[in-house]
Amino acid sequence: MSHRQIMKAFSGLLLALLVAMLSSTIVSNALPTILADLHGSQSEYTWVVTATLLTSTATTPIWGKLSDLFSKKLLYQLAIVIFTIGSALGGISQSMPELIAFRALQGIGLGGLQALIQVVIAAMIAPRDRGRYSGYTGAVFAVATVSGPLIGGLIVDSPLGWRWCFWVCVPIAVIAFIVLGRTLKLPVLKRKVRIDWLGATLLVGGVALLLIWVSLAGASFAWASWTSVAYVAGAVVALALAVLVESRAAEPVVPLRLFRNRTFTLAVLGSLAVGTAMFGGSVFLGQYYQISRGFSPTHAGLMTLPLVLGLALASTSAGQVISRTGRTKPFMVAGGTSLLAGLFLLSTVDHATNLTLMGCYLALVGIGLGFLMQNLVLVVQNTVAMRDMGSSSSVVTFFRSLGGAAGVSALGAVLSAHVATNITSSLTRLGLPAGDAVHGGGGTFDIDGLPAALQPVVRAAFGDATGTVFLFAGFIAVVTLLAVLFMKEVPLRRTLDADTTPAVAPVLAAEVTTALRGRVLDADGRPVPGVTLTLTDVSGRQVDVGRSARTGEFALSAGAAGEHVLLATSGALPPAVSTVRLTGMPVWHDLLLGGTGGVRGRVRTSGRHAAVAGAALTLTDPAGTVVASHLTGGDGAYDLAGVPAGSYTLTVTAYGHEPHAEAVVVSTGSPAHLDVVLEEEPEFARHSGTLNLS
Repeated sequence: MSHRQIMKAFSGLLLALLVAMLSSTIVSNALPTILADLHGSQSEYTWVVTATLLTSTATTPIWGKLSDLFSKKLLYQLAIVIFTIGSALGGISQSMPELIAFRALQGIGLGGLQALIQVVIAAMIAPRDRGRYSGYTGAVFAVATVSGPLIGGLIVDSPLGWRWCFWVCVPIAVIAFIVLGRTLKLPVLKRKVRIDWLGATLLVGGVALLLIWVSLAGASFAWASWTSVAYVAGAVVALALAVLVESRAAEPVVPLRLFRNRTFTLAVLGSLAVGTAMFGGSVFLGQYYQISRGFSPTHAGLMTLPLVLGLALASTSAGQVISRTGRTKPFMVAGGTSLLAGLFLLSTVDHATNLTLMGCYLALVGIGLGFLMQNLVLVVQNTVAMRDMGSSSSVVTFFRSLGGAAGVSALGAVLSAHVATNITSSLTRLGLPAGDAVHGGGGTFDIDGLPAALQPVVRAAFGDATGTVFLFAGFIAVVTLLAVLFMKEVPLRRTLDADTTPAVAPVLAAEVTTALRGRVLDADGRPVPGVTLTLTDVSGRQVDVGRSARTGEFALSAGAAGEHVLLATSGALPPAVSTVRLTGMPVWHDLLLGGTGGVRGRVRTSGRHAAVAGAALTLTDPAGTVVASHLTGGDGAYDLAGVPAGSYTLTVTAYGHEPHAEAVVVSTGSPAHLDVVLEEEPEFARHSGTLNLS
């Protein structure tokens, strides 16, 4: 696929990602209004967010594994359908339990959208060039992050009402579904399906118990209680059994051998804090600005602009530089440092913190997220085989979502506890009874419904408690920084790391082709547009023909794997030819137009393998023009250098030997090696034996 073709398909992916991220951020500023309307509590506030994160997190590895077994395109469209149904139903919720249930359904589709976009990108684009497209993905994250709270705030403040925060995603999701159906063309490969349903069930159950525990502990029951012990024990047992089952499964949902890959393991650890900062920031910042500072939902959304702009600029700029240099670690180290600094600075905020300072702190967090979020997935994709691309990408996304889900739940519990403590302390100093005020401040979001004397106390309590949330997030970010520091940098490859597993068989003939993509460059490395590219098989039969785009990129396809010859011709530059091995999976191959190569080797005698001195070698092009010649010395060696890339005929003549002609392909770069064996003429052949004269 050319850059233009990729961008057409990419537009559908980005639209789907946009609605996925909108669903997470659009409700952040609307939640106080939603919960006031549906009479929700602090724990239900957290559950509206946690329900989506829980189901999306738990199903992410399953989506990833299915993408290794079935059509990535159909799975992505299925995720869009599930997400759309959940969004439509969420808008008609009449109670908090209904809203939480529909948000959980929405999360199942969200898990697929988040996990599969990285898998689809990996199937289209080589790691080295994936950075520039990851920049677009980061920009969409930023747009959704900034527009989500703003759109949510505008909808809540308008006559439409908060229900349109869910319905607004539906038409965008439908458009994304249609665009993907028309533009996304991927090889559909089918393996022998052996889905580990038992392992998947145990994994989902263990994660669900863990997230439910951190969501309810401190509110419904004490952290140090037998109920907590039961939840934790159940989660540990389920996850331990999942590990046991996965280690023996033919097709595990999470291949445990991936954890032997140092880069993969460190990327998984690093993703935890990224998820906590990303989801926790959007959820608790909206609450801070509205409840503590008294801002409207729209104003609260505008106050998160520094975080979003930092994320967008960092993601897009890093993507462009990474595509040119192939290096990711400097950006991840800088991102880990910036994220850590930003979170610890945010831990100092209270109800009266200077808003300009808060903007600077948020910008640091945004820069850190921009440098880390996509690159943690990219480095993993660069070090695993194509057959594990779906599983590995989804596991990294899984732990990022797990960090977000567990982080929001745990940090929400911390916030509730500190809000109640702050309210009690403030009322005690004022000589007032705490009682209902503690329950009201910590459990409801209808601040305006409280007595006028209590409103400043509750607002200050929320503002002062928010810093503690970011302090805990900062401690988690230390893990991310250490993970990227110990990560070994592996230069990004130019190939897609084709998978040649014999179990792979074509499913849909219309889509099952071997894709050959790459760029045509001149001697200085600049792209060459308008070059005609011809792909032939070893017998010389034309397989496909195309032209390079403005960026020098080209896309060809073959119906079968094997050795092929790629010829590039241009009126202004000498032609280039190269041998390409297609393997049944997309292959990336660059051509250097205008470069030269050569052919070298030795001329020997058949049978005795003696060097042939004085052999005359001539290299002629298809038009019969001699482009190079050479006369061998005593060692029979020859070297025809400075030859433009292309197909030639090598002719060799030597006294006492039969002439020899052989086709040869000269590629740019290192010279081809070809030894020539000449047959001696009969009258010059040597004889051995016993001569008997009688």
